Amino acid sequence: MRTAQGAHTFRTNPYSMQPSRDAIDRAYRVARDALLAERHADGHWVGELSASALSTATAIGALSLVQKHTSSTNHVDLIAGGLAWLRQHQNTDGGWGDTVKSLSNISTTMLCRAAIHLAGAATTHADCLARAEGWLAEHHGRTPEELAEAVRKRYGKDRTFSVPILTMGALAGIVSWREVPYLPFELACFPQSWFRFLRLHVVSYALPALIAIGQAVHHHRPPWNPVTRLIRWLARRRSLRVLQEIQPTSGGYLEATPLTSFVTMSLASIGHAEHSVTRLAVEFLVRSARGDGSWAIDTNLATWVTTLAVNALATAGELQQLDKLPELQASLLRQQYKERHPYTGANPGGWAWTDLPGGVPDADDTPGALLALAQWCPVVTAQNVTDPAFRQMLHGLQWLLDLRNRDGGWPTFCRGWGRLPFDRSGSDLTAHALRAFRTWQERLLPLNTSPEFGKWDAMDDTAVDYWHGFAAMPLAWAVESGLTFLSRQQRPDGSWVPLWFGNQHHPEEENPTYGTARVLAAYRDLDMMNSEAARRGVQWLMTNQNPDGGWGGGLGTPSSVEETALAVEILVDAGPEAHEALRKGMAWLIEQVDAGGLGNATPIGFYFAKLWYFEKLYPLIFTVAALGRVRAKQSGT
Repeated sequence: MRTAQGAHTFRTNPYSMQPSRDAIDRAYRVARDALLAERHADGHWVGELSASALSTATAIGALSLVQKHTSSTNHVDLIAGGLAWLRQHQNTDGGWGDTVKSLSNISTTMLCRAAIHLAGAATTHADCLARAEGWLAEHHGRTPEELAEAVRKRYGKDRTFSVPILTMGALAGIVSWREVPYLPFELACFPQSWFRFLRLHVVSYALPALIAIGQAVHHHRPPWNPVTRLIRWLARRRSLRVLQEIQPTSGGYLEATPLTSFVTMSLASIGHAEHSVTRLAVEFLVRSARGDGSWAIDTNLATWVTTLAVNALATAGELQQLDKLPELQASLLRQQYKERHPYTGANPGGWAWTDLPGGVPDADDTPGALLALAQWCPVVTAQNVTDPAFRQMLHGLQWLLDLRNRDGGWPTFCRGWGRLPFDRSGSDLTAHALRAFRTWQERLLPLNTSPEFGKWDAMDDTAVDYWHGFAAMPLAWAVESGLTFLSRQQRPDGSWVPLWFGNQHHPEEENPTYGTARVLAAYRDLDMMNSEAARRGVQWLMTNQNPDGGWGGGLGTPSSVEETALAVEILVDAGPEAHEALRKGMAWLIEQVDAGGLGNATPIGFYFAKLWYFEKLYPLIFTVAALGRVRAKQSGT
């Protein structure tokens, strides 16, 4: 068994003087070399997501139900391997956390418990079940009704994850179907453009779960209202066709094991175990299994970590020294979506987190790609605007502008879908978009003053159309409205909270260190570090530095390499009053690099619906960005 681990804790920082330039250079080179060693032969990064007990449990449940309803034994070994992995990684308190470093939580514990039952292993794993039930009883209740209520309470009005958890519990016989809310899967039959007006109880990315789980709940607990029952009966075939149309060629919705597993088990339970959607999803699950018996939450975050790595190395002034830069640029340009996305209905022009078919364009990866691609285009002239790559970048900027919500901020996937997590505007997303706009503003301004730009015959019609469309929506106005949104989102204590990152040791599982650092990066790039909002944010970072010199998600949470590096990167440009905090932060970070701490990733990542993960490359990338900026500042570049 494995004890739940938190973020890394180290002894109090022994440095009492400014770290020497040699110490900074040495730590930087260690981080840089480790990052470059993770680069693939074709020039990009793929990274490695943490193994997930939650993903492993859902995959076991899905494969078990497919076997049950097809009389197949093809997945016996995968199921057995997954069960063995769950047994090995059950926390000593009896529960399970999302990762091997995560605290026990009700969601993962309920799913692991259901997986054991669905696999028919309740007898052989009776000891695991007894410990899990003991943890649940101590923290959330003993009866199925109490546990179902605890799951619903965890997610509130958002049914995106509570209904799948309860559905798997009902399929396993440990939760009554009466506890599983209905999902209006018939609404999937409406045009995508209507979704934001239908006030769905799930977020945009959960459409496959809405359809498959909604049909399962309808099948196992038909509604008493005859009209509703008839409407949903009539909507079954059409909504299944929608499910088939939006399934990527890889078979994995969003490349995500949990979502794909929930779809698979739901369809298998209602007589569709051999449906084409189910077969393709099963192929994805089989292909995604790891050698140790586990599954990760997603196949990879390749595009995300690649753009983070490119931008970190550019900050350090070392990007141009890399080999295969043309191949890397071409790879990023290929990953831009050229057609309307079948899943969310997103227009062409954005980037997703992965280069695989299950990705969905979003407002965090698109700015990351635009910032990375800007490194290949330091100056825009009337000549290079005819380059197809330049037109692609303008298209990406236009895509990002069009996604902006009415409140001035940016959501993750879909404009105007609702106020549920990941569809509402986020501070971290908005700040990232503003940084991309600022970077391209600087590159596009010369076009307005260049006498050569008036020679429109130097550009083809497509380039002219793109430029007119882009120039018609003033970038400065979008930046101003984004800053207004950020000012409204800043908390009274000066911090900002992100959508996509958290800290399990924070009282609300939030990560104001990440959010504040990422928002301040926008103020820095906009030359606004002396603004009142930025000064309050810097003050929050300094006030919430731990006594050991590092940062966690907030004061008193264990310091981590990732969070400390994020704070250090910002404090480099925060002025003289931040020098002492910067000194202590650099000393702590250098000490961890020297002690091998770059290999200890922290579960600060939020995947969908509060699903924790850690990524192998985050400590490397964030440290390269932080110490690279320190070195650049020291050298005056």
